[in-house]
Amino acid sequence: MRHGKKFNHLGRKKGHRTALLKNMSNSLIEHKRINTTLAKAKALRLHLEPIITKCKTNTTHSRRVVFSYLQSKDSVKELFDNVAPKIADRPGGYLRIIKTGFRKGDAAELAMIEFVDYNTVYNNDKAPAGAGKKKTRRRRGGSKAAAADVSSKETTPVVNEITSTEDSNSNEEE
Repeated sequence: MRHGKKFNHLGRKKGHRTALLKNMSNSLIEHKRINTTLAKAKALRLHLEPIITKCKTNTTHSRRVVFSYLQSKDSVKELFDNVAPKIADRPGGYLRIIKTGFRKGDAAELAMIEFVDYNTVYNNDKAPAGAGKKKTRRRRGGSKAAAADVSSKETTPVVNEITSTEDSNSNEEE
């Protein structure tokens, strides 16, 4: 039974699983995007996101901690020199998983895992559209000018009704 087990064991012993995640992490850091099964991609995201968060502080201690997980000087150098400046202002969610279908042989669900900041297709399409325009919230009433006209029309008849009733009351008293 899996009582309280928080992560996917991927059908492997601990040594095999850590070696798999280490190799996949190094490949992802080197290529910025890899294709794998959905279960492995989710496990990799869980494994790698805290390591990427460590890279935000460029100290000797954080470099050593990251190296203890990755065991690759090239990956550590790539993370601290190239990846960390791009993700410095991001509060988390450094990796994106995109489902890509099913494998033909065993029908395993495949996925592509990639760094969010390195996908130029998504980032370039969204940046120019939102950069020039200020986002406004939509509502049913239309524009603010139309809403002001509607509100002034609503208050005006009420005032007229009150004055007309006062006039009628004053006429009755006389």
